[in-house]
Amino acid sequence: MTNPNHLYELLLDSCSSQTQADRILIGLVWTLCQDDQQGTTGLAMSPAIATRTLPWSGTLTGKPITDLAAWIVDWEPYKSTVAMAAINCCLNARALPESVLLPSHSEHPNLTVFEHFLPQIQGKNVVVVGHYPGIERYQKQMQLTVLERQPQPGDLPDAAAEFLLPKADWVFLTASSIPNKTFPRLAELASNAKTVLMGPTVPWLPQLHEFGIDYLAGVEVVDAHALYHTAAQGGGVRIFADGVRYRVAELTPTHSMAWLKQQIADCAADKQRLTAEMETWYGAGNSRRFPSYRLLEECNTRLSRLDSSYKLLWDQRD
Repeated sequence: MTNPNHLYELLLDSCSSQTQADRILIGLVWTLCQDDQQGTTGLAMSPAIATRTLPWSGTLTGKPITDLAAWIVDWEPYKSTVAMAAINCCLNARALPESVLLPSHSEHPNLTVFEHFLPQIQGKNVVVVGHYPGIERYQKQMQLTVLERQPQPGDLPDAAAEFLLPKADWVFLTASSIPNKTFPRLAELASNAKTVLMGPTVPWLPQLHEFGIDYLAGVEVVDAHALYHTAAQGGGVRIFADGVRYRVAELTPTHSMAWLKQQIADCAADKQRLTAEMETWYGAGNSRRFPSYRLLEECNTRLSRLDSSYKLLWDQRD
């Protein structure tokens, strides 16, 4: 079993931005973090829990993205959701992996991922963790079970995962399981199935292969302005109309190694740049600690973990 804390360490490693959050929006369905300097937007599904007491409301704009990302290990759902959006904002500043752009399903664009995999999952035992509006249309094409924390008619409660995921052929796992901390156990239960981590909350992180994830079905932001205003006005599936579009990346060893290799090169370049800046800083006679020393330490840690992930894939090659 992979250390359940490992994913959250990787997520924190991946968020190394020196920039600030220009806008934080906690909408009815989607939470957004936007960074104007990098021109990026990160998404996460908002908690389905009503609240009137968020003591930090109005204080997040202008905070360092890394400070918000640190909330990913918090158990308070709104904090961890903001953190997930901040982390995705960082990740979306990097090039997307080799992936397939999915044509949007005309009637149910939120079901585009299921349409993509339909030829492979027909007649299979399929478990979907998280209720996607309209998912019941596939009931006659496969043995379909939907698990949901707040079950709708026809759904089973999420506790059924302990019994059903080990027997599934395919598992479609909502990425909101990452901020709500159910991901490590669900991924472990689904280890015998082909597993798709999906939704706008998906972090584009190649190391998810270490948790048995076979495919990432995440989104590319195509119109940040439209996305922001749709989410601000309570939009759910409407974000797929013109704000985002789905992409699918297969986490085979070959694809993941190429993706990791690029990230290692980028991280090494960051380390070289920060090291040169530190040498210049101390060479100029400064006695105070180099201002970006923490970023350099974080870069070293991330580079070490990236190397470990690459070696794991190297050893798994056929």
